[in-house]
Amino acid sequence: MATAAVQPHPESIPVGCYQRNVRELTDLIASHSARFRRIALAHLGDAADAEDAVQDALLAALTHVDRFRGQAKMSTWLTAIVINSARMKLRRRFGRVYLALDETNGQDFTLAEMLSDTRPGPEEAYRKREVAEKLAQATSRLSPTLLRTFQLRDVYGLNIRETAHLLGVPSGTVKARLARARMKLRKAIGKSR
Repeated sequence: MATAAVQPHPESIPVGCYQRNVRELTDLIASHSARFRRIALAHLGDAADAEDAVQDALLAALTHVDRFRGQAKMSTWLTAIVINSARMKLRRRFGRVYLALDETNGQDFTLAEMLSDTRPGPEEAYRKREVAEKLAQATSRLSPTLLRTFQLRDVYGLNIRETAHLLGVPSGTVKARLARARMKLRKAIGKSR
C-alpha cells in the first residue's frame, strides 16, 4: 500500500527557512512582475485576463510558499505557477465545447475550414532559419556591452527602464547602445545578402 507524501506545514518548517522563502518570494514578485505579466499575456492574448492570471498565481504562491521544496530555483517554481494559472484561465474561458468538424455552428464555414494549418511552409521555414543564422552571425560581432543591451531589450523584451536598471546605467545610455547595436546588425545583415 502506497503512503501519501505529507506536505510540510509552515509550523513544521523551521521558522528561519519559511521566513527566508517568504522573503525570497516577495523579492521575486517585486522584481519579476512585468515578466510574469508578459508570460501570461503570451498565453492569453488579453491584458486584463493576463493580469488576473498573474494575481491568482502570486496569491497561490504566497499561500503555498510552504510547499516550495527547493528542487528548482524559486523563480522557476513561480513561473510554472503563472503558466498554470494562465492555462486554467484559458480552460475557463473556452470551457468544453464539442463540435464536429463538418458542423457549421451557425456560421458559413465548417470547423475544419476555419482550423487551417498555421505552420509555416517549407519556404517560409527555410527563410526564417536563414534570417536567424544571419542574425546569430551578426550578433556574434557585437561587443559584449552592445550584445547584452540588445538581448535584454529586443530578445527578452524588457523595457528601457528595466534594461537600464539591470545594466546599472542611465536610460539614455541604453537607448544609445540599442541604436548602435541595431545599426551594426542592419549593416552586417545587409552585407551578407
